[in-house]
Amino acid sequence: MAIEFRSKHPSPRWRACWDAGFASGSFVSTLLIGVAMGNLAWGVPLDARGEFAGSFLGLLHPYALLMGATTVALFAMHGAIYLVLKTEGELQAAVRRWVNPLIIAFILCYVILTLATLLYVPHITEAFRREPWFFAVAVAVVLAIANIPREVSHGREFLAFLSSCGAMAGLMAIFGIGMFPNLVFCQTEPSYSLTAFNASSSEKTLGIMLTIALLGIPVVLAYSASIYWIFRGKVKLDRMSY
Repeated sequence: MAIEFRSKHPSPRWRACWDAGFASGSFVSTLLIGVAMGNLAWGVPLDARGEFAGSFLGLLHPYALLMGATTVALFAMHGAIYLVLKTEGELQAAVRRWVNPLIIAFILCYVILTLATLLYVPHITEAFRREPWFFAVAVAVVLAIANIPREVSHGREFLAFLSSCGAMAGLMAIFGIGMFPNLVFCQTEPSYSLTAFNASSSEKTLGIMLTIALLGIPVVLAYSASIYWIFRGKVKLDRMSY
């Protein structure tokens, strides 16, 4: 809504209002994604039927909020690098000044979150202890993160963006490896956890969804690739711009 309505009136106050709405909406949604992932990793109270048995405020514990802050820092860093790629002139210079502080913020959050996970969420690391070769994923993530400031310092923002993409994909892989087979971990009674096996649909339903995915995903990928190709290059601001 903010992107659409911002251009409907030339008033600076009108546009500033929608800019604030877009920023706050982006921040809150990103924070909640991280909080949700933090709760999935930490565990939530479930009853014997697999239904939530806690409270809303109970979901806002320190580990979940730390995961939320790390997610915000990661998305902000990733977005700032992308904006440097897509802008030029004064706007690009302003955005470029955000990149290094955001990289530092993300690395600090990531280190603290990793230490908290090792100390307080040991079940996430069980898969890595059981299959040591999984550590290759963690090493790849560390190398990708370390390469981001290196590429930025050399003015190679595209390579920094690719490293940021790789870091995000690797972090999701680590999360998946640590969680499997749990989808929702039950902290109070692990046997009540929802897993990929006890929470799955019937074979017929899974078959139908697989067919839909095999048909739909190539279309989505083709559409996304065409959009990125059409709007490639720098954004040019003119009187028709939002």
